[in-house]
Amino acid sequence: MIGKLDVVVLDAADYQGLAAFYGELTGWEQTYADDDWVTLRANDGWKVGFQLSPDHRPPHWPGQEHPQQAHLDLRVPDLEPALERVLALGGTLLRRNERWLTVADPAGHPFDLAWQPGGAGFELLAPVLDCPDALTLSFFYTALLGKPLTHNDDDGFTMIGEVGAQPMMFQQVDDYHPPRWPDPAHPQQLHLDVLVDDLDAAEAATLALGATRVPSTGTTFRVFLDPVGKPFCLCSEPG
Repeated sequence: MIGKLDVVVLDAADYQGLAAFYGELTGWEQTYADDDWVTLRANDGWKVGFQLSPDHRPPHWPGQEHPQQAHLDLRVPDLEPALERVLALGGTLLRRNERWLTVADPAGHPFDLAWQPGGAGFELLAPVLDCPDALTLSFFYTALLGKPLTHNDDDGFTMIGEVGAQPMMFQQVDDYHPPRWPDPAHPQQLHLDVLVDDLDAAEAATLALGATRVPSTGTTFRVFLDPVGKPFCLCSEPG
């Protein structure tokens, strides 16, 4: 383990409006806000951040011309009332399935509403990263975050960590197109902040796993690309 998953961050031009959408939808509490960032505290210790991206270009799900890159899985006790609330707050229905619905938030980020009978409301299950090889990428994040591989199926879907303990999921997609951060024409859409004790030591260990460091101006964080090109940050202070 190199660091602890701290914040899952969504990009948006109207980051405050997007934070308000998720806050109204889920009841998650705002814990931090500044001129380009809002953080909400969700269930099970999750923190979800919303970051100003003035040139944000929304994904066009499900294709790879403007890919989603990642999405959130939310568990809900009843699908139809949850969908009604999403639509009333400005979201969009993208696809129906028997046990889940794929919807989009007002910034265009897809997310799934998964049926969980008896649940307490809108609960974040996990972020799901798109990738060309789910098992290979899950091994990278297992080493980075210290979460064991807990699911691997023949359909190219894996999970690390346990449900209720901030798991991460990975889904294999055909014709995967990585982001080209910071190029707004090929946006990251979502990234992870990983909290570490020592930036220098964490950087060396992260590079040894196959990550690549990219230029950034912060003094309390450093930006890296994982092996499939998705940006993430190592941070010395919690978000």
